[in-house]
Amino acid sequence: MPLPKAELHLHIEGTLEPDLAFELAARNGVTLPYADTDALREAYLFADLQSFLDLYYALMAVLRTERDFEDLASAYLARAAAQGVRHAEIFFDPQAHIARGVPMETVVEGLWRALGPSAENHGVSTRLIMCFLRDESAESALATLDAAKPFLDRITAVGLDSAEVGHPPAKFREVYEAAAALGLRRVAHAGEEGPPAYITEALDVLGVERIDHGLRCMEDPALVERLVRERVPLTVCPLSNVRLRAVANLADHPLAAMLDAGLMCTVNSDDPAYFGGYAGDNLDAVGLALGLGEGRLRELARNSFLASFLEDDEGLRARYLAEVEAYEFG
Repeated sequence: MPLPKAELHLHIEGTLEPDLAFELAARNGVTLPYADTDALREAYLFADLQSFLDLYYALMAVLRTERDFEDLASAYLARAAAQGVRHAEIFFDPQAHIARGVPMETVVEGLWRALGPSAENHGVSTRLIMCFLRDESAESALATLDAAKPFLDRITAVGLDSAEVGHPPAKFREVYEAAAALGLRRVAHAGEEGPPAYITEALDVLGVERIDHGLRCMEDPALVERLVRERVPLTVCPLSNVRLRAVANLADHPLAAMLDAGLMCTVNSDDPAYFGGYAGDNLDAVGLALGLGEGRLRELARNSFLASFLEDDEGLRARYLAEVEAYEFG
């Protein structure tokens, strides 16, 4: 039995495994520029974030119908549950679908067909986080938030993802203020490829409650002190960091140093179909590479539930934390 955990940094489009990509392509009459799944997997050698994003957006062409999004989410939830995920807060990128002629309703309703019964079907509670693409305009983000208003009963938070460099958080001040006014929680990618200043800006200008990635905070001791003092969670994605060359290899990953500094880190899979592993795979791999003991692994699991957007009145957070404390390592 795997260590119970929450996954807080997971792009549902990034769970599109090659087999499912070809299955959906056949269903929807889409021709992929790869001979087979092996040829597609060979394309998963990325030089940087942008080279990944180019393939990531191209493969979205196979996602067309509610059934496609349901199948995508169901496949992720089954894999996540098998790796000990008890709660998942799932990102989706509506602008990338709307631009292809797939309406917001199709995306949200399709995902919800899997997420709605997930607790019953997979033993995984879920939340949905709508991300804005930072390399699109602020006006597009505002239009996306407006299009989402009929579905806010199913959307817990907003996030900010895609190409970071050259797109500072402040660009999205207005849409984050509007999201806050609607009662939505707020997170943002910052400090993956962008500088530590982007983390500060996300906190001060966007009012985010969690930082996604946040690795480069370690370059700014004053920022680290602030993140520790304010208990700002960082959703770290080790295998992603290696695949996208943010760190050379897992042995060089700063996670252990981040924990030693008192940072509230969690371990997540980001885009597991592309980066070589789901939540449990990431925790196992970085734990082995960095020699993290049972105490540190339990801390990471505990952090994942404490950093989640679970409402206390549901009692789920307390139940999951009790599972973490009761867990016996083999």
